[in-house]
Amino acid sequence: MQLPVLQSQFLLNPAVTYLNFGSFGACPRPIFDDYQRWQRELEFEPAQFITVNGLNYLQQSRQALSAYIHCAPDDIVYTMNPSYGINIIAKSFPLSPEDEILATNLEYGACDRTWNYYCKKAGAKYVRQPITLPIVSRAAFIEDFFKGLSPRTKAIFISHITSATALILPVKEICDIAKQKGLITIVDGAHAPGHIPVDLSGLQADIYAGAPHKWMMTPKGCSFLYVKKEFQPLFDPLLISWGYESAAPSPSRFLDYHQGQGTRDFSAFLTVPAAIRFIKEHQWETVAAACRKLVQDNAVRFCDLMEAEPISPISDEFLGQMFSIPIRTPQPEKLQRHLFDHYSIEVPVTRQDNRNFIRYSINAFNSQEDLDKLYAALQEIMANTALLEPGRKIA
Repeated sequence: MQLPVLQSQFLLNPAVTYLNFGSFGACPRPIFDDYQRWQRELEFEPAQFITVNGLNYLQQSRQALSAYIHCAPDDIVYTMNPSYGINIIAKSFPLSPEDEILATNLEYGACDRTWNYYCKKAGAKYVRQPITLPIVSRAAFIEDFFKGLSPRTKAIFISHITSATALILPVKEICDIAKQKGLITIVDGAHAPGHIPVDLSGLQADIYAGAPHKWMMTPKGCSFLYVKKEFQPLFDPLLISWGYESAAPSPSRFLDYHQGQGTRDFSAFLTVPAAIRFIKEHQWETVAAACRKLVQDNAVRFCDLMEAEPISPISDEFLGQMFSIPIRTPQPEKLQRHLFDHYSIEVPVTRQDNRNFIRYSINAFNSQEDLDKLYAALQEIMANTALLEPGRKIA
């Protein structure tokens, strides 16, 4: 399949070269229309929608999502974003002084901050285990990761796909080893659903937070938290509301606690069935394969331009529809703004500790021309500004 396809289905500004799908997604017209249909029904009869019909609508949506990611519908609750879900877990996680949560040094910054906050409150430690870049193999990554294990480790926290570095991590193997060691497994799956296959029944993570508003293309503010039944009683809601000691309890206290939280517009949650239909109707496996090919076909070219080494093998094993190029820049935020203001290119310039990356994302509306525009812009910026610093090889 040649890209771009379905370009007319998206509401994105045609004057902007949009290479930042990974941050916030983008909603196709049929899914956005479904969103507005739910919002109109809410405004037409708010009381019935929120207090009566909405619970049935949420159940139907959870059933569709659970079939898509392979879990029980009552084991997932909708949240505004994955960070909200991780906050639910971290706030109630049973930590004692000197306990440790093992993560990598490649995790999303908001989640790093969440775990640091609650670990400090408990006198525990959040361990960001250094991962050697470039990654040479799954086995090497796993060996690196478990060097951070100690007798005090209570749980592991790991991204399915990393944010700044755009790497698919060997989460299944990590979860299998962690379970053998008696550890609770918590996965940040923000970038995974709709991007790569997600099978929670096979993955066997104890806890998984995902974001349909990214690669499943729902409206913003649609994410979920999955928790295995045996662990659900551990986790209090962030907001105590009508679900606590409910006057009309459902069979699931987990749903009551985390779903019944007063007045809010949950229309975005209800678009998941429409998103899944859109994905199936447009043969998204074929679309995604074409996107991955475009990502990988350009990866070495961009690294050569930056005189950088790719941070993983260029293959489906580590890369999906995003690629992060190591760069040297004294002002990453200014570089990102410069690309938008002077070239109308929307692309993130990310930080990961002392490293900086430009991360391009590819979806159905992108083309080789989009990446050529980014390449030409970076060439010009290196030649005419101090925002990019070519030179010795970087990893």
